[in-house]
Amino acid sequence: MVDSSQFEATRDDRKSAALAAERLTVAPEARVVGSLAFARELLRGNATKQAGEEFRGDPEFTSVFFLDGEPHKRKRQALSQFFTPKVISTRYRAVMEEAVDTLLARLRARGEARLDKMSFELAVTVAATIVGLTESDEAAMAKRIGATLIAMRVPRMSRWRRPFGHLQATLSGLRFMMLDVQPAIKVRRAQRREDVISHLIDEGYPDRAIFVECITYAIAGMITTREFVVMAAWHLLGNDALRERFLASAEADQIMILEEIMRLDPVVNLLNRQVTADTLTSCGSVTGGEKLVFDIRAANVDEASVGACPYALDPDRAERVKTTGSYLSFGDGSHRCPGAQVALNETRVFLDRLLRVPGIRLQREPDLRWTDVLMGYELRDAIVTCDPA
Repeated sequence: MVDSSQFEATRDDRKSAALAAERLTVAPEARVVGSLAFARELLRGNATKQAGEEFRGDPEFTSVFFLDGEPHKRKRQALSQFFTPKVISTRYRAVMEEAVDTLLARLRARGEARLDKMSFELAVTVAATIVGLTESDEAAMAKRIGATLIAMRVPRMSRWRRPFGHLQATLSGLRFMMLDVQPAIKVRRAQRREDVISHLIDEGYPDRAIFVECITYAIAGMITTREFVVMAAWHLLGNDALRERFLASAEADQIMILEEIMRLDPVVNLLNRQVTADTLTSCGSVTGGEKLVFDIRAANVDEASVGACPYALDPDRAERVKTTGSYLSFGDGSHRCPGAQVALNETRVFLDRLLRVPGIRLQREPDLRWTDVLMGYELRDAIVTCDPA
């Protein structure tokens, strides 16, 4: 275990903090919660519900991501079968390893590759297997998903571009529905499989509601994982001691290192909630109707909960302060990201094998950009090179 006293008090290993400080915005009427302990109490309790734009549709077929209370609990329990540790190890692990081997074989043959493209291809393969989007070409599907997500940027476009943005988003969404989602639904209506689409068909979901679920899983399981894989690779390829420790560690310890990286550089920065009733906790109080914004970045470096030198990357931190290593990076409570362990495991498999490629090095660091869609960072054009195969 590392002694935290070895870190200088001013040490800061965060890579995205300056960009977030510049670009992250919160509605003026919202109350910001930056205390990790207070945030956990509220998120694990029953005093808050999801906040933001209302989802309009049949409540019976509303995505679990937009629900609260008993309906959320029922659907969450039904979907948990796809994210258990046993399922990850017995069903998805082989998919991860095969996808990584394909990516690394291509890297070794060419001598270089873009990290964001590799990580997105991996994330699409894994998420598509879980969801059931396996009846179309994955590379083409990934492009359609990326184009479909333009719809979320339309409100932020200049006025003269918005009509074109709406049209492009609509056409991309139709292509994704027709070429990827509907073929998967057709196959599974004929014969169920062990995936989310089959489950939704059994639940009576209409095709349009299944499409919404597929887009939601694309954002949650593909887009965010792409960014985290690149961020973790950036940390490990730029720190010889950390990389050596990662490669020498057992799987559980490798996960611990990845969680510490995510603590410092979380992909998702804010959680929006609304208070449902006046509530008093051991850390503070909230008032019914109050709008809350949980500042994940602030909570993850709350020294009162995470210990000394909160900006330093310390793989032993979680064990020392006796807490879960991801802190608020995957959320907490009933809405904690159900695919957290999937994301951590596919990232671990990829990086464990990537870092063992002979001569692997970061030839070009990623461009660090901001996306208002996720209120978080994007990492693009990082290039890794290796010795000739």
